Amino acid sequence: MAFQHPADRGGDERGGFERLAESGSRFTSSPVFFTFCVGLVALTVAVHIAGLAGEWLLLAGDAMTAVTLLLLALLKNSELRSERAIQRKLDAIASALLEAQEGTPGKAHEDLRRVIRMEDET
Repeated sequence: MAFQHPADRGGDERGGFERLAESGSRFTSSPVFFTFCVGLVALTVAVHIAGLAGEWLLLAGDAMTAVTLLLLALLKNSELRSERAIQRKLDAIASALLEAQEGTPGKAHEDLRRVIRMEDET
């Protein structure tokens, strides 16, 4: 099974996972999520200090592990999308520079205009 880069899947249309990852990235960078994480860590410390049963320690540890794995998936998806967008912009700049050097602006200049405005689409 060959996996495709997230930017290559589905053409210009973003799939369900990409939309979910984008929403998740926005939420995880919010103060609400930071407060949730601080609360989760405080709960874990409180469980340790209070000397509660091992089940509570396992629950707190499992919750932190689940949050960590979800953040890792979101971070990797965001990194791949960003990497691909930068590469597309660099390719468009290089093509436009070549066309300009040859003195005949054409398709590469239009591609460059379209690619530079990519952040407005996301």
